[in-house]
Amino acid sequence: MTTLEEKTAALRDDFAERESVLVAFSGGVDSGVVAAVAEDVLGDDAVACTAKSETLPEAELDDAKRVAEEIGIRHEVVEFSELDSDAFVENDGDRCYHCRSMRLGEMFDAADRLGVEVVCDGTNAGDPGEGHRPGLQAVDELDAHSPLLANGIDKDEVRAIADRYDLSVADKPSMACLSSRIPTGLEVTEKRLSRIEKAETVLRQWGFSQFRVRDHDGLARIEVAPEEMDAALNPDFVEAAREHIADLGFDHVTLDLHGYRTGSVSPDGEDDPVVEDVFAEDAPGADLDADYPRAE
Repeated sequence: MTTLEEKTAALRDDFAERESVLVAFSGGVDSGVVAAVAEDVLGDDAVACTAKSETLPEAELDDAKRVAEEIGIRHEVVEFSELDSDAFVENDGDRCYHCRSMRLGEMFDAADRLGVEVVCDGTNAGDPGEGHRPGLQAVDELDAHSPLLANGIDKDEVRAIADRYDLSVADKPSMACLSSRIPTGLEVTEKRLSRIEKAETVLRQWGFSQFRVRDHDGLARIEVAPEEMDAALNPDFVEAAREHIADLGFDHVTLDLHGYRTGSVSPDGEDDPVVEDVFAEDAPGADLDADYPRAE
């Protein structure tokens, strides 16, 4: 069995074979480890690049800047808009493919401009087996290099390497772009992205660490990690969520008692239709609304 030390050495060798690399950098643990090892091996010939768009929360961009400074790697920020793509806005089952294609395209343009040889991303060895992942098709088509995947390094091992590099994001929960909060088939708009970001800011300020606010066309469905459910049921938080999140343009605010689940609005998720029309007369439990009105 290959040890973590051997995998880490193989990862370093992977970069040592390159003249220069540009890391598609979100500031999360996966891209953070890729950037840290790349900088450790290549020094100034390693660049981290973050693509700023409407789907990237401002807090995540700030995190990316902070982590890049922590690593000591050169950090470039490029700007683009997924909303310029009708295929992305349509939000079909391949939304992530369209998003990743555009985002990685910006990385390759930046690499060409900077004279960098290879574009790397943070796909790890566990990602291909995690259900519907159309974004990985874009990685293959554009021929981006995934050093974690190539060297068989999974998420737990990524976090272990991050610990060894003393990265502050070693235990950071996974974060997907804001459009992942919008159910398939519902258009991605700047208005929806903005209110999702603001709603999630409320949860972040209350100290939640793993959460999503799903936007079901005016209904905010809050998901938090099971271990944080007690905090979400706290009357003070309930009042704050009702007041602040409803003020952002949501007609209703709900708490999903299933808790946080990845892909709960994705095409192959078993809960894809959840809350799509929860207030319809024939919806299960609709007759309870009179006794248990939703927060306005």
